[in-house]
Amino acid sequence: MGLVETPSVEKRINILREEINQHNHLYYVLDSPSVSDDEYDLLMRELIDLETNYPNLIVSHSPTQRVGAQPASHFPSVIHSEPMLSLANAFSRQEMTAWYERVCRSLEVDHVALVCELKIDGLAISINYQQGILSFAATRGNGRQGEDVTGNVKTIRSVPLSLKGVSDVIEVRGEVYIPKTAFNELNEQRVKEGEIPYANTRNIAAGSLRQLDPSVTATRPLNIFVYGIGEVAGLTVPDNQLDMLRWLAVMGFKINEHIQWCNTIEEVELFHQRWEQQKNELEYNIDGIVVKVADLNHQRTLGFVGREPRWAIAYKFPAERVITKLLNIGIGVGRTGSLNPYAILEPITVGGAKISMATLHNIDYIQEKDIRIGDWVLLERSGDVIPKIIKSLEDRRLGSEKKFEMPDSCPECSQPTVRISGEVVVRCPNPMCSGQVIRKLIHFASKGATDIQGLGEKILEKLIEANLVEDVGDLFYLTVDQIEALDGFQQKSSMKLYKEIQSKKDTPLHKILYGLGIMHVGEETAFILSEHFGSMDAIVAASELELNTVPMIGPKISTSIKEFFLDSEAKTVITKLQNAGVTFRYQSQRSGGGKLIFDGDDFAVTGTLSTMTRLEFEDLVRKAGGTISKTVGRKTKYLVLGEDPGSKIIKAQELGVLQISEEEFLAKLSGI
Repeated sequence: MGLVETPSVEKRINILREEINQHNHLYYVLDSPSVSDDEYDLLMRELIDLETNYPNLIVSHSPTQRVGAQPASHFPSVIHSEPMLSLANAFSRQEMTAWYERVCRSLEVDHVALVCELKIDGLAISINYQQGILSFAATRGNGRQGEDVTGNVKTIRSVPLSLKGVSDVIEVRGEVYIPKTAFNELNEQRVKEGEIPYANTRNIAAGSLRQLDPSVTATRPLNIFVYGIGEVAGLTVPDNQLDMLRWLAVMGFKINEHIQWCNTIEEVELFHQRWEQQKNELEYNIDGIVVKVADLNHQRTLGFVGREPRWAIAYKFPAERVITKLLNIGIGVGRTGSLNPYAILEPITVGGAKISMATLHNIDYIQEKDIRIGDWVLLERSGDVIPKIIKSLEDRRLGSEKKFEMPDSCPECSQPTVRISGEVVVRCPNPMCSGQVIRKLIHFASKGATDIQGLGEKILEKLIEANLVEDVGDLFYLTVDQIEALDGFQQKSSMKLYKEIQSKKDTPLHKILYGLGIMHVGEETAFILSEHFGSMDAIVAASELELNTVPMIGPKISTSIKEFFLDSEAKTVITKLQNAGVTFRYQSQRSGGGKLIFDGDDFAVTGTLSTMTRLEFEDLVRKAGGTISKTVGRKTKYLVLGEDPGSKIIKAQELGVLQISEEEFLAKLSGI
């Protein structure tokens, strides 16, 4: 029970809050701190002590309440008062000019002023303030309905928890991102802890905002740039985009400084060219610029088509291409024994990242492009994707370049390699090959399978070296003492990993099945088998003929499944898992009864989804009765387009596959 508050205590608390909020604004928004860290900590400590002693005076917008929300079991849905629209893309000056001319025709004017902003590579967010207090925050979702992530957004220090002079309602829209330096530091720490580094800044920003526990989000150095408004009541908004952004900055929001008023499309082109050249100098990632009609009345007149505003467009940067030297071709051994060639390059910086390796897929790819060791090669990197070699520069050959041949023996265990007729992949047939063992364990612990957090490659290598683990079944027999004996572990971290592994004994059947790494059995096939047979025992006991009767399971896959479960090593693993208490839990993922929305429809996806991960997308499709394909084929009904779509679009066009946006997919799922 707190002490009885006095007017002097309440006054001191209000003074502290105002002072701390001002210091937060100077430090996190204006990047101009006015006090030392120690002085700031003293003020915060005093406020915490006062609020602890006088809990009746605690308010939700106090600086002490940024990390105070309890972990949630799910994210409630939020209906946006005004739709959060996605931008159409332009990739050339011609496309930009065509958009500009459409805008002028629609407004019946000869020219229109524009405002150019940088396109931050992050996650769109909406933040609502009621009577000057942060009320709730939500993700974009499908544009009309998002997820409530208020507790997580409040942990972002550059987001004001309260606004001065706002007596009614204002909703702001912004892009949450993570700075490059912080991203690199996080990845360095993950590597030290034996965990897989994050792929790119956008994914970690999105993943951090969708943590059910805000205390986890608070450990991620997220930031935000506010770029617009939604619902506004009781406030007079300036009449153009540039002044509106300045108005928001005065209110206390963080606005990107690189904004330009443009009177012609030529000025837009110069802005685009300048930032394409200078983007690597920024402390955050951008993948283009956003061009908006300056006049807010014109914006309202133009409105939107589908889920895209007519008054704004993203002018994207092209994929970056550089020339470097192919020093050698290395070989990695996959979990199924596949020998995977990769390019070892003379290090070169592309898009602000130092690149020294690139994918080469398989021997057929290398031979088709006539890629030779010692070649100068053209390398392409689009956004944050893995770089690829476009071609060798034959005119720069000196005659000393060497054609690459796949090795006759495995580089890990020296076993003679094999190439099965009809396959492009060369394999190591030794199931106990060290290269395969580590990859099988990594795969089993991966997100699509058992999703064992904190069990990365480095830790698995230590477990193998200590003779504690030979296969995936051994993971569930590890003790706290055994883990603690590994280099780098202490009692607390050992107990954390032990509990994490034990919690995965109840992993659903289809994820365990996928995690076993059966050749030709991906996530979709594992799901189909789980739905058809309903138990691990039934799958193991099924004959090849029975497997063949399962939809989408052909002779090649059924043979692979049967051979896997007849293998003595696989039998040992299954027995270990059963004896350890792994449940092989089956729970149908299909939704409801009767005909499902996507009953029998096959989906593929290309590009980066903005409202969900690939795994979440696949789960939604399956629950609605659909199936997933990793590639576009004749059975594919829908290709869902995310940001920066790839070459699947070309195949879809050739086959007449329906192409839909992420928003259209969610609308179909909702029955809209």
